[in-house]
Amino acid sequence: MKRSTALFARAQKKIPGGVNSPVRAFRSVGGNPRFIKSGKGSHVLDVDGNSFIDYLGSWGPLILGHCPSPVQDAIGKQILLGSSFGAPTENEVVLAEMITEAVPTIEKVRLVNSGTEATMSALRLARAFTGRHKVVKFDGCYHGHVDSMLVKAGSGVATLGIPDTLGVSPHESSNTISVPFNDLETIQHVLERNRSEIAAVIVEPICGNMGTVLPAAGFHQRLRKLTREHGVLLIFDEVITGFRLAYGGAQELLRMKPDLTCLGKIIGGGLPVGAYGGHNEIMKWIAPEGPVYQAGTLSGNPLAVSAGIATLKALKKKGTYPKLERLTAELTSGLLKAAELAGVPVQINTIGSMFTVFFTSSPVRDFQSAKTSDTGRYAKFFHAMLERGVYFPPSQFETCFVSLTHSKEDIHETIQAARKAFEVAVS
Repeated sequence: MKRSTALFARAQKKIPGGVNSPVRAFRSVGGNPRFIKSGKGSHVLDVDGNSFIDYLGSWGPLILGHCPSPVQDAIGKQILLGSSFGAPTENEVVLAEMITEAVPTIEKVRLVNSGTEATMSALRLARAFTGRHKVVKFDGCYHGHVDSMLVKAGSGVATLGIPDTLGVSPHESSNTISVPFNDLETIQHVLERNRSEIAAVIVEPICGNMGTVLPAAGFHQRLRKLTREHGVLLIFDEVITGFRLAYGGAQELLRMKPDLTCLGKIIGGGLPVGAYGGHNEIMKWIAPEGPVYQAGTLSGNPLAVSAGIATLKALKKKGTYPKLERLTAELTSGLLKAAELAGVPVQINTIGSMFTVFFTSSPVRDFQSAKTSDTGRYAKFFHAMLERGVYFPPSQFETCFVSLTHSKEDIHETIQAARKAFEVAVS
């Protein structure tokens, strides 16, 4: 990895930490990051010529794999027409129609540039619509680097061991209440104690930013009932789960009806994008239709929109999600057996095409139980897998993703690599 090491040294002179998003720096697993040159299908190639079976998938967007032909063709056609106009385009309307058709709770949608922008905008809208200021989130759920949401956040904040972050004003954090995921008793107490003050409860319906963590049976149904009773908006952050677990997202899978939904990742086909939407009576508060201002020079840019349309069209094909589930089930079953053979206690949480290998003997149901994981063992496992040509997330508290381009051969090779990597983890 001579070239990766040299590039990282150069990067650290000009970029904070040498990376443009913290978890990429490999701080929690040690060593230097691999600089990626290209990707095709289920594999990526680094600048030193090493090939890896990729379960990062750019942190979730690449459900079709790297460089899928439909997306490449769509981007290629659009770039010849222009990359940005700062004016409406037909494809913005097409993508909005596709999203609202897929997710019935979204009657109107506003396109933005990232998942962070989506959650930030949805929270501003919720505060305006309700006339309240407080927001409830869940420990370990990450909703972008919005000031008010960097309270007990997961993802890179958990990876780096930062409890919150500097630079957030006390006023912002004082209006955010964070409670344990899957803890209905606490959320009920918080809603009652802060009656008429809470604008919204925001939640990842299936957590992906403390690793994959599933809701307990009935959790979301009870949460929906409680929020309605207190006049509180329920926001589903489906930046990761939108179009990942089902065409209609986690809310289709869970048969839930949130008031607002945040999207990102997959709807841009690998290009920067985000979106938030919900019922007409809420979304009509957004400018220019209403008094809540939100804007963006590159929002709904033609390249991202064209890539998103091509991706969603591909995902509508029959058998897409069952195939993803079969591949993931085969992989996680093999990983669990490999861990048992090596005598290493792990918990593998999985749903659809998402999974996380937690190095703990206790079930992982929330952020507190996720933190019982042995991050040192995960670091050994990560590097042992990397040495054997398999790229997992460089953090215990992240999610692995399976794409439609992962083959049975990829799955077999990954399980074979894991057998040795688990042995290394306990050595």
